Amino acid sequence: MQQTNFSSIGKYEPEELTGKKILITGGTTGIGRSTALLLASYGAKVMVFGRHQPELNDTIQAFKDAGMEGKVHGFTADIAEKKGIEETFKQVDEHFEGLDILINNAAVPFKGIEEGTYDDWQYVLNTNLLSYLACSHEAVKRMKEKGGGQIVFIGSLSADVRSANSSVYTATKAGIQAFSEALRKEVQSSNIKVSLIEPGLVGTDLLDMPAEKKLEMQQKEEMLIPEDIASLVLFLLRQPWRCNLMTSSLLPVQQSI
Repeated sequence: MQQTNFSSIGKYEPEELTGKKILITGGTTGIGRSTALLLASYGAKVMVFGRHQPELNDTIQAFKDAGMEGKVHGFTADIAEKKGIEETFKQVDEHFEGLDILINNAAVPFKGIEEGTYDDWQYVLNTNLLSYLACSHEAVKRMKEKGGGQIVFIGSLSADVRSANSSVYTATKAGIQAFSEALRKEVQSSNIKVSLIEPGLVGTDLLDMPAEKKLEMQQKEEMLIPEDIASLVLFLLRQPWRCNLMTSSLLPVQQSI
């Protein structure tokens, strides 16, 4: 049997994150905050924002406690609104002067179509889907200027599971799935990689459940913790540039779907 000469096909050399400029939408709670802290620990410069000052304060304190306050810039913004998008990328231009990676993560929960009003649905769509389009649009412009970049979407397994009493939320996550797949084809010639992560059940602030119940489900391996998703983001970003991990699903061992 002929042996493969691995030296002739290149070595596995993970991408370095040191100095990379990363914007994380919804980065002050849950998956976003865990991801920001983990990527900063690998040398990245992260920019985070959320809608509320208390959560931002908690996040900045977490960076200080970890001795990484110099690696984060945070502010408040609501990207369900046009002015929130504009403020976000004003901050990017002022503090980053370029963008290497966008992690589209911001989301709000919602159940089925029998609940809420038109204005409620509009807000969910703006946050969970339209902001992904708008932030990607702004990020792509800046990435093209510097010769490439990477966009990661945090979607949801609900895009495929489509459970009852989740139709509004599911619609937004299915939209993210379709958008990410089409966007990848649009921008790959510009040296921009696009990836989608679809988690199963995760114990974040989005989940309306007592903390004790979340802990019980995590102990039973029925629910993930935010750090699980953050670790997958790190793995994805550190793949050699020739590799693009397009779509990944991560769910608890004991989750039934």
